[in-house]
Amino acid sequence: MTHSPSAAAVTDLDAEMAGAPAGAAGALWRLTGAQRGLDANLVRLGPGGVIAEHTEPTLDVLMIVVQGSGRVTTGEETRPLTLHSAAWLAKGSRRSLTAGPDGMTYLTVHTRRPGLGVTPASPEGGEAACLLQRVCPDCGRLAADRDARYCARCGSPLPD
Repeated sequence: MTHSPSAAAVTDLDAEMAGAPAGAAGALWRLTGAQRGLDANLVRLGPGGVIAEHTEPTLDVLMIVVQGSGRVTTGEETRPLTLHSAAWLAKGSRRSLTAGPDGMTYLTVHTRRPGLGVTPASPEGGEAACLLQRVCPDCGRLAADRDARYCARCGSPLPD
């Protein structure tokens, strides 16, 4: 949705969850609009679903459980996540998520990521010319970790 800075954007998250195909996992909804300063995603993990340990190097993320339950592990600490739990995941921290037996749906909110740009390669080398294996097919986020297997934003598997 595109809106002016003074306009409100209202989304019924219950309707988004109810309208998703049975068994759907990954991003069910995301905030859109070119003028926004935030990214927000409604993400569903199926029963026992896992977002593998990863580091978000640049953004703090606020996560709110809106359906189901699970747990978050940050470093050496594991904490339960229940309906309406809010978890602040600090930038630079390692974290993983595991859904409970009924799955878990959660909303993530963070400042908007800058767009991807092309920069000249350094004389010492750098990233491979093609990073498609690190781009999430569902939400388009570029994985920061070279060995990432799941998207840190929406939990979808990354291409092989």
